[in-house]
Parts: sequence; C-alpha cells; structure tokens
Amino acid sequence: MKTITIAGRIGKSAQLRRTQNGDPVLSFPVAVDDGYGQNKSTMWFDCSVWGKRGEALEKHLTKGTPVTVSGDLGRREHEGKTYLTIRVNDVTMQGKSSSDERPASAHPSQFATEQSGYAAEGQRVDLDDEIPFAPEWR
Repeated sequence: MKTITIAGRIGKSAQLRRTQNGDPVLSFPVAVDDGYGQNKSTMWFDCSVWGKRGEALEKHLTKGTPVTVSGDLGRREHEGKTYLTIRVNDVTMQGKSSSDERPASAHPSQFATEQSGYAAEGQRVDLDDEIPFAPEWR
C-alpha cells in the first residue's frame, strides 16, 4: 500500500457520479504547489471518495477550498499521460468555511449530520458504509 498526505486547494468543485452498480464516487482535483519563486510548479492529484462519505462531502468540497487529503496513492494513464490519483481515506478542510465562522477542519464522516453540517470540535462521527472493508480497485 502506498499512502500519501497532501495539502493544497481544490481545483474544481467536487463532482458526484455513480458506477454502473450504483455506487457513489465523489471526484475532485487537488493542486499542490511545489518549489518557490521562479522554480514554483503545481502538481495535480485526482482524488476520489467512495460511498456515503462522498455523498455527504459533495456540497462542502468546492473550488478553491484549502484541504489536506490522505489516502492510497495510485496512477492512471490516458492518451500517453500519467495522472496521480488518491483514493481518499481522510479529508481535512483548512481555514474557515464560507458559510460559518468556525474552522472547517473535519473528518469526512462528520458531514453526515445534515442538521448542523459540522460535528462539535474534537468529536468524530463515523459513517457505516455497511461494508467492513473497501473493494479492491485499480
């Protein structure tokens, strides 16, 4: 397993789609700056959140939102280009939310409660995807 943690900004608002089996998948790109000054470049990561977590996070992961993402690193090739991918295990929204003055830092499962949108600070709410482990993907 190749685990990676990155911090950057969401390049395009998250998009929820469904597989042929009806499983929800939330996809969003994250831009990470590398270097500084004239040597500065941007690395892009295609991130995906599977299951109920993806559905719960869709409205919170909008373009420009600073995030820290942890998950399994992968890659895919398309038309001769290699793309870095992350199957997300954890997302932390950095800074302030545009709709609230509280910090928007949270575990993805904290967004399961629709009433407040946030769990109390330091509280972790786990979603049950009804599957003890994620299926293998590549």
